Amino acid sequence: MWKLVFSLSLLLFTSALSAQKSSPLGLWKTIDDETKEAKSYMELYEKNGKVYGKITKLLLKPADTVCEKCKGDKAKKPLVGMILIDGLVKSGEEWKGANILDPVTGNYYDCTLWLSETTENELKVKGKHWTGLSRTQTWYRVKS
Repeated sequence: MWKLVFSLSLLLFTSALSAQKSSPLGLWKTIDDETKEAKSYMELYEKNGKVYGKITKLLLKPADTVCEKCKGDKAKKPLVGMILIDGLVKSGEEWKGANILDPVTGNYYDCTLWLSETTENELKVKGKHWTGLSRTQTWYRVKS
């Protein structure tokens, strides 16, 4: 009997761990497009069935840096804690249907993200301008 309980527990644990790994939720390291240096940590979290992303740590600038180019309610607000991804929904193997804010320019782009085909420790994040131009970055999972 205890073998059955142990086996079922192990199966549930493995299944939960696998589901977590195939999810974009968690902490990710972003890379500066120009310098190729680690730039910040972004936390992707779920709220009401949607995925949001916020900066939790700046790696190249002081922690109290504000968004100089942002407009509206984000203008002159601290980057740490700022929500940059505003509610993605899962669609097949991707998460999409929301915007991502580029705090360097203050511009918003349509956002799509997906886990790399080769490793679940890389996240592909695509921002697409209304003109059709797009750019894809790779973020790296931060192991806790």
